[in-house]
Amino acid sequence: MTIIQAILLGIIQGATEFIPVSSSGHLVLVPWLLGWNPPGLAFDTMLHWGTLLAVGAYFWRDFWAMLTAWLRGLRNRDWSDPHARLGWWLILGSIPAALAGVFLEDFFESLFLEPVWAALFLLVTAVLMVLGEWLGRQGRSLEKIGWADAMIIGIAQALAIAPGISRSGSTISAGLLRDLDRPAAARFSFLLGTPAILGAGLLQMDDLLSEVGQTGIAPLILGLIVAAVVGYLCIWGLLRYLKGHRLYVFAAYCAVVGLICLLVALTG
Repeated sequence: MTIIQAILLGIIQGATEFIPVSSSGHLVLVPWLLGWNPPGLAFDTMLHWGTLLAVGAYFWRDFWAMLTAWLRGLRNRDWSDPHARLGWWLILGSIPAALAGVFLEDFFESLFLEPVWAALFLLVTAVLMVLGEWLGRQGRSLEKIGWADAMIIGIAQALAIAPGISRSGSTISAGLLRDLDRPAAARFSFLLGTPAILGAGLLQMDDLLSEVGQTGIAPLILGLIVAAVVGYLCIWGLLRYLKGHRLYVFAAYCAVVGLICLLVALTG
């Protein structure tokens, strides 16, 4: 892998992990369209660690507030603090993706070998975002999230293990369908994504250690840094964008890219 490839893929991962257009789909389709060798699981792991650093750096105050409130709740058996309840909802919402990652790992990995699946699932992402905007009433804040919301959004996150289904797109859309307002749905999506990104990175550690000699240290470190910086900027930008804008532009992008890649895959 060249330095240019590492930088470009780091930018793609950092942007598309949080902007709802599917990081996994782009990491499959971009190398395929450019005729590059697949980046490999070692590089993919480092990109995930980069986006994990981004979300941790941006939301560290939220995580600290949740942790301290959650521990107080355990000690006092009092869950009146919204931060304490939010900690439970993140745990609950992380269960579906954890189960899917453990029991369906081979199935999902097989999908990454066929770009046509990534193209098809980009179309699914577009449909999910349109449905979320059409059907959601968007009247509830982050403090109003309950266990049913956490579980449904968590199931949407589990589906996003498939390449082309955007994790942020599916979870934000699920939040909208549960009548969360757009900023609340996005914020919960990013917070919920942290355990999922961490888990994905840990599951791939064996691949990282076995492939690091083949990929080289420099591209791995560079990809991590670029993904972290771009990811942080994209979290900042998207949260501000969603205060006054809908998801339709991202749905249109996913639909166009998915259709183009599907056409190339079927006619190539």
